[in-house]
Amino acid sequence: MTPPDDASNAAFAVTRETAPITDANAAGSADSRPYASIHAVPVGDIVAHSSRVAEAFYRGFEIVFALVSLIVGLPIMLVEGVLIRWDSPGPALFFHTRPGRSKMVLGRELVRRSDLIAPPGGYVPDALYYVPTYFRMVKFRTMYQDARNRFPGLYDYNFAPGEFRQRYGTLQHDPRVTRVGEILRKLSVDELPNLWSVLVGDMRLAGPRPEAPEVLRYYTSEEMYKFSCKPGITGLAQINGRGLLNWGKTLEWDLRYVRSRSVWLDLKIIFVTLKYVVARHGAF
Repeated sequence: MTPPDDASNAAFAVTRETAPITDANAAGSADSRPYASIHAVPVGDIVAHSSRVAEAFYRGFEIVFALVSLIVGLPIMLVEGVLIRWDSPGPALFFHTRPGRSKMVLGRELVRRSDLIAPPGGYVPDALYYVPTYFRMVKFRTMYQDARNRFPGLYDYNFAPGEFRQRYGTLQHDPRVTRVGEILRKLSVDELPNLWSVLVGDMRLAGPRPEAPEVLRYYTSEEMYKFSCKPGITGLAQINGRGLLNWGKTLEWDLRYVRSRSVWLDLKIIFVTLKYVVARHGAF
């Protein structure tokens, strides 16, 4: 489940909407605290990376790509905004708070944090731990503004033990999606504004898709390492099934990405995603 307006990825990628997930009109703010207690995990040599030179060139490529895509795509986005406003009441854009890249914090600074679950044995004062941060993500609204009131059953985040990983983060024939929203998702253009997040550094072109903060409480401590790198517009999960994967399989691909990430892997993911977007593989 990705939150209600976390669907097909921009010019590249794609996770689809989920069953119970966040409100389609909840504007959210860049809150620094999660919705429930989550794991703080020790910093380790988890995230793979390329050389500093390769990473610097790649970041330059991301900035140029995002800037050019936003400029070239502006007419398309203007048309999208008009169609969304014409099709259903509400704003054209949807803002929501999502977990970003975790920051590293000393254990002594976490002792009094009631919103975090400490590792077994507690915090080592001088050791570093990953603690999630949050950013405000923007995309085009594809759901009815009052979706939460119309379909309250799709916003229940209570899962039985073991159920979370068996659930699918996207719904086919989602009743919350508007007529125009369905078209935008199938064309994978509703996430075009994500490129702004890439430009300012909150996201990357490739990486695990941003998660709904409401479901972080179901993540194990191991799965929290997903947030040791920045979220992306597309990722390994998106080129290996997209909306056809359940939550457990998506997390497996996300963790595989974190452990094997490199500039060359990111470029491969981007180009494969472009092919899948054209074919609309897993898009609904």
